[in-house]
Amino acid sequence: MNVKPLSDRVVIEPNPAEEKTAGGLYIPDTAKEKPLAGKVIAVGPGTADVKMEVKVGDQVLYGKYAGTEISIDGKDYLIMKQNDILAII
Repeated sequence: MNVKPLSDRVVIEPNPAEEKTAGGLYIPDTAKEKPLAGKVIAVGPGTADVKMEVKVGDQVLYGKYAGTEISIDGKDYLIMKQNDILAII
């Protein structure tokens, strides 16, 4: 991927949404919830005030409405500021 985020932004590939419930029922596309976890794909250099704490390959948790959805080469990603990330898992 040829995207390099600027300042304190991070590109995240969301984990796939759950297809089945624990009881074995299939979830229709209209009822699936957006995943709240993903893998860091690219990290910006940071700023003088913000030191980058995440690195490429980290699994992270983020807020439900965090980030902006983008599509690159047919794949969906999120781009968000580092402070929108809640935790590294």
